[in-house]
Amino acid sequence: MSGTLVLVRHGQSEWNLKNLFTGWRDPDLTELGIQEANTGGQALKDYGIKYDIAFTSVLKRAQDTLKIVLDCIGQSDLETIEDQALNERDYGDLSGLNKDDARAKWGEEQVHIWRRSYDIPPPGGESLRDTGARVWPYYMMEILPRVLAGQNVLVAAHGNSLRSLVMVLDRLSKEQILALNLATGVPMVYKLKADSTVASKEVLGDMSGAH
Repeated sequence: MSGTLVLVRHGQSEWNLKNLFTGWRDPDLTELGIQEANTGGQALKDYGIKYDIAFTSVLKRAQDTLKIVLDCIGQSDLETIEDQALNERDYGDLSGLNKDDARAKWGEEQVHIWRRSYDIPPPGGESLRDTGARVWPYYMMEILPRVLAGQNVLVAAHGNSLRSLVMVLDRLSKEQILALNLATGVPMVYKLKADSTVASKEVLGDMSGAH
């Protein structure tokens, strides 16, 4: 029997709160973000799985979320692999800008295209397709084999790196993945079949707060 794959998006960061494009910049979690991570961790504690390994990005908002979750489930010493393949989408020249200021500079329509198209990147940055192009090989080489070998694997990452994984796991079209927003701190639990397709998916928590 295959193991279990759990995906958690980091809690709210200071730049989420300030409406800034974050990308590969490295702000801390807000108080709400810490609370969201604790809520997700408690949901996983109640779910009752012990994990064999965890993966996260090289950005501290994801790493701190993972630490909080591991503390909640009593596995603070779990082996953890950090890799920039799981980083948030790189917003390039938009990084650090207020979203309203970006609209004033480049126009509402252009910023909307960068944010919501599948394959048009902002200047100096990545599209969602570009993000997937680094997330998918890492998943196939490093994460998936462990799950198929029966391990329970926890991944704490970012909205767009996790959307890339969900697109593959849930077999979503480009249009569907663009419309999908993952809630912060809400774990998604996947059981996989031997052929790597999804046997079941559970979302642990209230998705009404998705944004």
